[in-house]
Amino acid sequence: MRPRIVQDEQQIGFYWTDADGRPITLQDLVRIDEEPERLPPTHLEALDDAMIISAERFGEYLGGGRKPTSDAERADLRDLHRSLDRLVHEYSSAVELLDSVRYELRSGQIIGTATLMSVLARQPLGTLGSAPLENDLDTPEIGVVSGFGELVKVDETRPWMGSRWIVRTPEGRRLPATLAMLMFDSSGVFKDAALDEHRAALKVLADASTSPEADPLSVASAVDWMLYDWLMAHRDGPDSGAIEVRTETDAEMIVDTAALSILCRSRFDPELLRLPALA
Repeated sequence: MRPRIVQDEQQIGFYWTDADGRPITLQDLVRIDEEPERLPPTHLEALDDAMIISAERFGEYLGGGRKPTSDAERADLRDLHRSLDRLVHEYSSAVELLDSVRYELRSGQIIGTATLMSVLARQPLGTLGSAPLENDLDTPEIGVVSGFGELVKVDETRPWMGSRWIVRTPEGRRLPATLAMLMFDSSGVFKDAALDEHRAALKVLADASTSPEADPLSVASAVDWMLYDWLMAHRDGPDSGAIEVRTETDAEMIVDTAALSILCRSRFDPELLRLPALA
C-alpha cells in the first residue's frame, strides 16, 4: 500500500497516511518514502483542490458578505484556517528537506492563496494581531490626497515589529496606505522600486524574528500584515483570490514568510499543527 491522502472529518482539508495507513506529516513522509520528490507537488495539487471546495463553502465569510453568528460557524472558520496553516507548514517543511525540489511559480500561487484565505478566515474571528502602526496614523478624509508613499518601520530598535506603507502629506500628516494602493491607485509611483522595498522589508523582518527579544505574537502580526499587503497587490483581479507570482524568488518569499507566521502562531495555538486524526 502506497502513502495516500485522506480527507479530514470536517471535509475542509486532508492529511497523509503512510504505507500502513497511519497518519503522518508530509515532512516525516518525505524522510521515508522511496520517491519523496513526487510528494510535494501532489500535496500542492490536493491543497488547491481543497481550497476550491472551501471557497465555495465559506465564500460569504471570506468575502466579508456576512459574519459568523454561531459557535458552530466560528468553529468552522477556525478549523479552516488551522487546516490551511498546517498544510502550508507541511509543504514548506518538506521542501526544506529535499534539495532536489525547488520552489516554482505554482508554489507561490497556491501557498499565497492559502495564506490569503487563512487571514480572511481569522479576520471575523478576531484572532489577527494588530496591523503595524494601527493606532499611530492620521484618519484620511474623502477625496484625493497629495503626498508621498513611504514604507515606515514601526520601531527601528525592534525590526521584528515590521513596516507599513503610508502617505506622508506636505503638511506632515501620516495616512494609512497599502501596496495595492501604490500599485494601482496612485500616480508618480516607482512601482518596481516599491516592490523591491517591500521584499527587502519582509527579509529584514524574517531575519529579525530570530532575536531572543522577538515575541511570537508581534512577529506573526507583522508578517501577516506585510504578506497580506503583498498578496492583495498581486491578485489577478479585484474579486479574485488567485495570486500572480512572477519569479521563483517571489514564490520562495511567499512560502517562507507564510511558514514563519504559522510557526510563530503555533507557539500560542498548540492545536495549529496537530494532525486531525490525532486531535
